[in-house]
Amino acid sequence: MPRRTMIEAIRDAMDVSMARDERVIVFGEDVGFFGGVFRCTQGLQAKYGKSRCFDAPISESGIVGSAIGMAAYGLKPCVEVQFADYVYPAYDQIVSEAARLRYRSNGDFTCPIVVRMPTGGGIFGGQTHSQSPEALFTHVSGLKVVVPSNPHDAKGLLIAAIEDPDPVIFLEPKRLYNGPFDGHHERPVTPWSKHELGEVADGHYTVPLGKAVIRRPGAAVTVLAYGTMVYVAEAAAEEIGIDAEIIDLRTLLPLDLETIVDSVNRTGRCVIVHEATLTSGFGAELSALVQENCFYHLEAPVVRVAGWDTPYPHAQEWDYFPGPARLGRALVETMEA
Repeated sequence: MPRRTMIEAIRDAMDVSMARDERVIVFGEDVGFFGGVFRCTQGLQAKYGKSRCFDAPISESGIVGSAIGMAAYGLKPCVEVQFADYVYPAYDQIVSEAARLRYRSNGDFTCPIVVRMPTGGGIFGGQTHSQSPEALFTHVSGLKVVVPSNPHDAKGLLIAAIEDPDPVIFLEPKRLYNGPFDGHHERPVTPWSKHELGEVADGHYTVPLGKAVIRRPGAAVTVLAYGTMVYVAEAAAEEIGIDAEIIDLRTLLPLDLETIVDSVNRTGRCVIVHEATLTSGFGAELSALVQENCFYHLEAPVVRVAGWDTPYPHAQEWDYFPGPARLGRALVETMEA
């Protein structure tokens, strides 16, 4: 089976979808001739023409607004916002129009759009190229929110998102584009070509939205993670020798609560890790759900490890980034509680 980077897997997902359905179109800032700032759309315009893969003006609200109109008329736009940090001008279009269209039309219209955007830090991007805004979208009824952690899932999830009849926010951890990252920035990058999850099948396949996966079975504590933090969790568990069960959520909305509850009820402990700021981050919702559904099985308080409540710093990137040392301390404290 061929091995691909996450960039190549995402490009392949769009390629497969465009070949299968002429209604699928791709556009955004620099995604056409240039192939996107991370080259995720490279070659698509040459293959499918300028009417199906094209550059848009630098206007996020215009990109998403146009996509909503196209979707209402039967197309299936997959649009790129160059960085998740730039999505805020389009937020009103997403939450007030895309997310509500099915409800407000009593099912007469749907909005089958995908909004792709690179998310997260770890690349010295500073405060305007490192944000993780997933919680802003999980609060909105009518949206689906996806965060893949590897090339295999990225392709399958993106194809599933494009085929979904409702709007999907597809957040791509850019620190994972070219290889898994465990938080040890001083180490050489391991390429996806040397990782089993870099294996990406040719052709069409989907990974179902709303289904988590257990990346590391364990009996002592459950770790809930997504995106880059999946590898940080694996590194932390390995380094401190804790028998942690690590769940890769993959889809935040809809959430696979069944897998979470089953795991926590078995382990009796839960640690949640994400890169976004702590206050009102998605970990708060996860913590509440675990508390509500697993209360009588918990042997210790639910613990959250997250980014600090501050803009993402450039000079102190690794003090902000929730690395294996910080997560490891939380795991030890949870086991001793």
